[in-house]
Amino acid sequence: MGNPRGVRRDFKALEARRFAAVRLLRAGRSQAVVARELGVHRQSVYRWQLTLADEGRAGLRHGGRAGRPPKLTGADLRVIERALKAGPEAYGYATGLWTLPRVATLIAQLCGVTYHPAHVGRLLRRLGWSCQRPTGRALERNEAAIREWKQVRWPQVKKTPRAGARR
Repeated sequence: MGNPRGVRRDFKALEARRFAAVRLLRAGRSQAVVARELGVHRQSVYRWQLTLADEGRAGLRHGGRAGRPPKLTGADLRVIERALKAGPEAYGYATGLWTLPRVATLIAQLCGVTYHPAHVGRLLRRLGWSCQRPTGRALERNEAAIREWKQVRWPQVKKTPRAGARR
């Protein structure tokens, strides 16, 4: 059965399913029947029965979150987001562009936690930040000249189809 990647598990529902199996087993049903009724593998029912015998009902309770605990707390994330909103210039960078290595350095300075820059991107997405590209416009850009070229000169040099040509 397993857990498809990215699907959050409902730990309360899983615990309820284990306790339902206990009720059915105590009612005299076989492991195979309990497994069929609950839609689980027979070995799971066997394992739950062994846990119940060894540790009691407490052994079947929800064991807490799955996976490694996060290094950053909610307060740390709020501090990081505040710092990101202040901009890179506030932290001594010459340009107003946050890069993943810069954010990784910022996290290390503010929270004392080191992350690989690739993981920093995941953290930023979790905070609601997305990858942005700078506009890349020259400082010497003359907006009036560009507007005049687009409106006057471009229509003059643009190719147009001949009078009888098909589109």
